[in-house]
Amino acid sequence: MDGKKEDIARLEHQTLAPEFWNDQVTAKRVQKELGQLQDLIGNWEKNFDDLEEADMLLDMAIEENDDETYQEVVSSLDELGRRIDVVELECMFSGEHDAGNALLTIHAGAGGTEAQDWVSMLTRMYLRWAEDKGFKADILDLLPGDEAGTKSVTIRIRGKYAYGYLRSEVGIHRLVRISPFDTSGRRHTSFASVMVLPELDDTIEIDINEKDLRIDTYRASGAGGQHVNKTDSAIRITHLPTGIVVQCQNERSQHRNKDMAMKMLMARLYEKEKEEQAREQENLHGDKKEIAWGSQIRSYVLQPYRMIKDHRTGLEEGNVDAVLDGRLDPFIKAFLLWQPPA
Repeated sequence: MDGKKEDIARLEHQTLAPEFWNDQVTAKRVQKELGQLQDLIGNWEKNFDDLEEADMLLDMAIEENDDETYQEVVSSLDELGRRIDVVELECMFSGEHDAGNALLTIHAGAGGTEAQDWVSMLTRMYLRWAEDKGFKADILDLLPGDEAGTKSVTIRIRGKYAYGYLRSEVGIHRLVRISPFDTSGRRHTSFASVMVLPELDDTIEIDINEKDLRIDTYRASGAGGQHVNKTDSAIRITHLPTGIVVQCQNERSQHRNKDMAMKMLMARLYEKEKEEQAREQENLHGDKKEIAWGSQIRSYVLQPYRMIKDHRTGLEEGNVDAVLDGRLDPFIKAFLLWQPPA
């Protein structure tokens, strides 16, 4: 903590310099780092103060044989324990973009209609998880399945450390169950890939030449009100040199859809540049493997038994329904403890 307080003093000194705002990018980066450090110190000091207060109340409860005060201590320690669990996770978020928002994309893999239904199930799982964390989630683009489910979906999840949490989900997810689409009641295996990118803020500069872009408009297909469905407000952007395609149809205006699509493109290009710089290391883009058997990071087995297993950490969970309802934190925490150092 002493070292972090010294960092705060150093950054605060920088902000007082007359020429501080001459370089907008550096100024915003410094302010962002300063804010994160101040939050960390503030939370740590509050937890420490609450622990000291609970210790003092416990002494009083024992001395006066006061059961009501004792129960108050128990309740406050339960709450403090939950907060410290969160702090323990946040201490593992050391990546450059861990504190920021996330762009999560799910693609159906091998399995046809089954896989497209699996994408819908995963979408619900991540939306429920985000809701439980108090994060905001927006579906930016959704391609419906041919008969049921979803072929692909992109979700923006906004909240503190959203990207840090969701890095654990990058890869291929495997589902085993009795198919509701098979009249013979046979067991099916389906696959979907999950890709997670950081939503870049304006402290990151990505050079994009307008001449390298092809921008197409089309009519939004999802529910979104009369304006969305009656105008060509959806945007698809193709980056010609790399072949990267992004699209957004969630917003009500073409202009806002274009802005969001450009953010998605910047994130994809930034990730590609990072991969090229560290190709020999494990990269963020876990779905480059074939979306099929043998490459999954996690298996969700509903038949012949019920079990979810993460193949990287070895963590198993028998309460399948709870996980599919968004209780992902045990898997996320296990991944953060397991992950190899960067």
